Order: sequence, then C-alpha cells, then structure tokens
Amino acid sequence: MASIKIVRRKNKERKDGTAPLALRISENYKTNYKFLGQYVLEKDWDKFAGRIKRTHPNSKKINNFLLKKLIEANDIYFDSKKELTTKQVKQKLKGADGSKSFFTVASDRIESKYEKSIFSVAKSELSILYNLEEFLNLNTTQTKTEIIFGIMKRRKERVSKGRKGEHLFMDSVKHFKKNNSLKFQDISESFLDKYKDFCTVYLEQKTRTVTNQLIFIRTLFNKAIKEGVVDAKYYPFGGEKEKIRIGSGHKIGLTADEVERLEIINLEPDTSIWHTKNVWLVAFYFAGVRISDAVELRWSEFIDDRLIYTMDKNEKPVSLKVPDKATKILELYKKYRDENNGYVFPFLKDVNPTNEEEIFKKKRNATKLFNKYLKKLAALCNIDKNLSNHIARHTFGNIAGDKINPLMLQKLYRHSDLKTTLNYQANFIHRDADEALDSVVNF
Repeated sequence: MASIKIVRRKNKERKDGTAPLALRISENYKTNYKFLGQYVLEKDWDKFAGRIKRTHPNSKKINNFLLKKLIEANDIYFDSKKELTTKQVKQKLKGADGSKSFFTVASDRIESKYEKSIFSVAKSELSILYNLEEFLNLNTTQTKTEIIFGIMKRRKERVSKGRKGEHLFMDSVKHFKKNNSLKFQDISESFLDKYKDFCTVYLEQKTRTVTNQLIFIRTLFNKAIKEGVVDAKYYPFGGEKEKIRIGSGHKIGLTADEVERLEIINLEPDTSIWHTKNVWLVAFYFAGVRISDAVELRWSEFIDDRLIYTMDKNEKPVSLKVPDKATKILELYKKYRDENNGYVFPFLKDVNPTNEEEIFKKKRNATKLFNKYLKKLAALCNIDKNLSNHIARHTFGNIAGDKINPLMLQKLYRHSDLKTTLNYQANFIHRDADEALDSVVNF
C-alpha cells in the first residue's frame, strides 16, 4: 500500500531558512516528490501532523490548501482502476498540462537507448527530434529552395562539429531536454498531416521514412499516457484519427546469374572494392546476415566448421554451417588474423573492443563505404539493380524462392514468427501468379 504524506524538504532549504513542502509518494521502496509551491520555516512546521503550526500567520489558509492536495493525491491513487507507480501518481497530479514536453520525454528515451549502447536506434530517434524542431521553426515566407538549403546547412554544421568533437551526442540530448516548445497536446491530427507534408516536401523523405517517424511519435504518446504525462483524450492515433499504414514495398534481390558475375570478377586484392565484394558475398552465403554483423565477425566465432555468434539487432544466437564458398573467402583473410585484432575483416582492427560507441561508428563508416563501392561493382558486373548492403538478404530470399520449406527459412532468417518469414518470402515467390497470368493471356 502506498504512503502519501506532506513533508518539508529540509535538504532544499533556502538562504532565508524556509524549505519547500512536497507530497511524498512512497511504495515498494520507491519514492517521488510533488512540490506544492509553499515554503515554511522549520519552527512553523509540525512534521508529525504534516501541517502548518498556528504560529504561522496564514496557517489556516495553507493547511486547507495542503489538505486539498493530500485528498487529491489519495483519490488519484485509490480510485484508479489499475495499479499506478509513484511516478505515475506524481504525473497525474500535474494533469494533462504537465511540465514534461514531448521533447523531454523523447530525450529521456533516447538517453536510455544510448546508455544501453543501442546507438543506431538512439541516433535515428535523435534525427527525428531535429526534424520536428525544423518543422516547428519553419519560416513560410522563404522559398522552398531557401528552406531546404537552410535545413541542409544546419545538418552539415552539426555533423562537422560532431566529427571535430565540438558537439557530442549527449549535448544534443541535453538540448532537447530543455526544449519545451512542443507539448503532447499540440500533436493533433492536423499537426501530423502538416508534419507529413513537411517531411515529404522539405526533407524529401520517402513514405516509409515518414511512417517510421509517426511510429516513433505514437510510441512516445503511449509512454506519456502510461506515465500520466498527458491525458488519453489527446491521443491522435487510432479509431477515426491518424492511422499508420506500413506499405509493403518491393524487395528485389539478385538472380543466381548476377551473383555469379560478382563471384568471378577479378579485382585487385586488398583494395576497398575487393573487401566490399568479399564482405557482401560472405553476408549472402550466411543467409543474408546484416552487413554490420558481417563486418564484426571474429575468428573465435568459427568453431568446428560452423559460424556461432549473436546478432546485434535482436541478440539472437546463430549457428550456421560454413559453406564452401564462404570458406574460400575466409581463407584469404586468415593470414591477417593477428593484424586485424581477431576480426576476420580489417575494418575494426584498430578499435578498442570495450568501446561500443567506437565500434558502432567504425561499422557505420564501413557500411557507408560499402554502399559506395557496391554501386561501382554493379556497373562492372552489368547488374542493372540497386546493389546495396541490405540486398544480400533479398538476394538469398530471391534465389531460395519456394524451394526451401518456410520453417527452415524461418530458422535461417532468425525470425521469431513464421508469419514474418511467409510475408517476407512472398516478395520472391511469383510462380503461381505467373502461371495464372499465362493461362489467361496465352490461350
């Protein structure tokens, strides 16, 4: 059972000897304080009764106010249909117009992701906050060209300062913690419609990128409602309101012939394009593992002709046989085992293995380099497709088609749900539809 009491916070005593009064909400060894805006001297406070002594000139008026707040807190806690944490009670006391802005709640989440070393998520979510800030500061008196130029200029300045160490990731988080320009109540259907247009017109983002931002905003809203930061009546999603629709899109992989062209092309050893080809093929040979995982492969993960490692994305354990084609590429790097600091490929050889942020940055830089050289490889191999890092997975799915049992594909893809595998593989199975079309057209 929660304990709700009014206390004088002596540790926050001011120079004049007065200290603030606060509601202390305690349960299960967790305590939160809601300050009440009243300050009293120690001689005027009855700590046992939790009220102002008669020695104070406004004791009656203040005690009535304190009693009202105490009743309000108890009503919120005991009349709730669900169990509330002390933090949630505190937020509900603030009401729908609570002091926490959207940016504050978002930056708390991003800081948590960063501290857990989930850098890719933290970075992408921080980018959304900058997009929202640009939207709020939109100057419609400028031309479209001027607006886009200004956004790009500010973005480049942030990146440049980051590379020079003049502006750290947490500096951005602190910036948004102090930003009170956006309340949850401001995020209406109309707001979301205008923001989607802004992302399309001025940020030149594709539909899926805009959708990801809406999902982030919805996640923050749900979190804020749960914690009592905002009333559920302000929720702008679901029902007749904003609906988030995730488009399927086309997933296109290489054919077996196109993969063979990549395999046989001769490149100068130890060049960036040579490494790019090898990393991409290894990712494909292991059922389309993420390129970032392929970059981080260590020799210690190869045991008894099997690859045994844990995926970065979902921390799932993986155990796969090393195909003969992968073995041939791995043999090219064995002599550099010590030089590469235990890694198969050379991109992480100089990083501190205990510095997860440094590893993340090196992997990110490597994948950017790969995308650059994959375009050159596509041209050299006469592949008229967008050859990219992620297409290694699509290529495996395309060649697998309907030849492999879905349950086996689920295992190879490391999907938690078979439905995910079936939906993914549906992008590459066209035989039935092709035969149906032929049966009508080729009569």
